[in-house]
Amino acid sequence: MAHNRYREAQPSGENTIVDAEIAQLTAAGMEVLPFLRSSDEIPSLPKTAKALLPLSPIYAPRAQQELSRLITEHRPDVLHLHNPYPLLSPWVVRTAHRHGVPVVQTVHNYRQVCSSGLYFRDGMICQDCRGRALGVPAIVHRCYRGSRAQSALMATTLAVHRGTWHSVDRYIALTSAVADHLRDYGVPAERIVVKPNGIPDPGRPAPLGDGFLFMGRLTPEKGLGLLLDAWRRHPDGALGPLRIAGDGELRPLAEAAAAERADVTFLGPLDRAGVRAAIEASAVVVAASTWHDVLPTVIIEALASGRPVLGTALGGIPYLVGADAPREPAGTGPAAVASAAPGAGRVPLPTGVVTGETGWVVPPEPAALAAALSVARAEAARLAPAARARYERTFHPDVVTKRLIDVYADLAATARR
Repeated sequence: MAHNRYREAQPSGENTIVDAEIAQLTAAGMEVLPFLRSSDEIPSLPKTAKALLPLSPIYAPRAQQELSRLITEHRPDVLHLHNPYPLLSPWVVRTAHRHGVPVVQTVHNYRQVCSSGLYFRDGMICQDCRGRALGVPAIVHRCYRGSRAQSALMATTLAVHRGTWHSVDRYIALTSAVADHLRDYGVPAERIVVKPNGIPDPGRPAPLGDGFLFMGRLTPEKGLGLLLDAWRRHPDGALGPLRIAGDGELRPLAEAAAAERADVTFLGPLDRAGVRAAIEASAVVVAASTWHDVLPTVIIEALASGRPVLGTALGGIPYLVGADAPREPAGTGPAAVASAAPGAGRVPLPTGVVTGETGWVVPPEPAALAAALSVARAEAARLAPAARARYERTFHPDVVTKRLIDVYADLAATARR
């Protein structure tokens, strides 16, 4: 299991998922050899290593040597790669293949194409580098760490390793949207498996609380500004409480909203117990991302706790709430008939609001989100049982771990043949 851990000062769902995956595989009887590096190691690197650090995304010689030794000693069946930057480099794929070891990669972002990995720039979705041999727009706009030089290096890395990424034996797409991204990049459909992350079972859901919870990084792409714009379209107290949890550059925005309205509470950053308590106190979890968010873990946490989700129709959010199948626009066609059929008393859907299996998705616009807030408040209790059922069926560790082991077994058998 190869992964370059993000800095501990930067909360990372990816680090958490890798740790959980190693634990779940080990518990299932697999022998897991962690090949982990951390960006926290960078300040303590020797001067010579620091001097070569700018080139490590393209080729990290020390990592290749250490990986070769590990493979030679243990002869693993599969190398499973998560994040290779900056200390591992995509070159680990070539190193594994040189030793005859097949490679799986879980795709957590869009960095095969986008230097920042987000498809998001200057407050808007951006795909300017899509289809280009070299991501010149990323260099012009300093998309990687706000530096033109580092952006040039990352854009060059992506160009150099295009063939490397196309040689990966199996991709794990966390959602159907990521699978679409990989196919657009040129990866054959037969090399892509859709397998979401799982989280530990929190146990039997507590009764629904009241109001809404927004939890995550307080950064522009997570949509706190969008949510507050929509929230202000309702009178104070009309929707119950809105709780905001997290930290980041938009913390002043959350604090100002809490000072402005009695129905908004800013909880700040929370530990695991605090997260559980905040979810249980609420009836609906909101994921208002304004970028193609790959797989917001907060949604899986909500489903595990039996809380439906209101999200924007971007990235993996429709998949997570079971709303990614093609549907008629709200208010017309068979969908409108279904919403008026069995289940009398259901709230008519405003234009743009789509009901999924375990929640609702809307365009990332304040008016649409404001309308959906009223629907979600009225309908939360109806969808709560389905939320927990979807978690058990799709995101429970037992389910996702078995799916992952099946991927490994298929690749190992193919390699032996």
